[in-house]
Amino acid sequence: MRRLKKKDKVNLFWRLGNSPQPFSPTSIARHSHIRDAISVDGVCPYCAVGCAQRIFVKGGEVVDIEGDERSPINQGTLCPKGSNTYQLMVNPHRQTHVLYRTPYAREWEVKTLEWAMARITELTWKTRADSFMETDEHGNHVNNTTAISHLGGATLDNEENYLIKKLFNTAGIISIENQARI
Repeated sequence: MRRLKKKDKVNLFWRLGNSPQPFSPTSIARHSHIRDAISVDGVCPYCAVGCAQRIFVKGGEVVDIEGDERSPINQGTLCPKGSNTYQLMVNPHRQTHVLYRTPYAREWEVKTLEWAMARITELTWKTRADSFMETDEHGNHVNNTTAISHLGGATLDNEENYLIKKLFNTAGIISIENQARI
């Protein structure tokens, strides 16, 4: 029996037999599902914390979403909701079309996104025109409407909230609220 060197004694349990481990062709061919995927930086869509995510894309399809270990905010970790962002992206039940139901109708119609955006714009400006007040009951110049309001969510950052506030105030909308009270 040969004498064991010091380094062999430390790893004796793992080196029993000193022969290479057998691998099947199937196990050799296996690899990580994110191998050859392109990593794209992203932000979790759920709350205002802004946890960084790495979105792995292969062949134009999202194959995985993980926490970004480079982020000082989450250091590669994600909460349970953030961990399920991948399922949000690839869920077969996710609605991917605009559905519209005319007043009093029972059936939904599939519409294009362009149609929906134009319809929202049309109704917003019609409501603004119908309810816009240049002066109040005391003759003070107010140039606003109270018939339209905006309720923001906590996923918006300061810059987005600033732009939303500027846009809606410019349109005369004064009822602007945010979940985070920004």
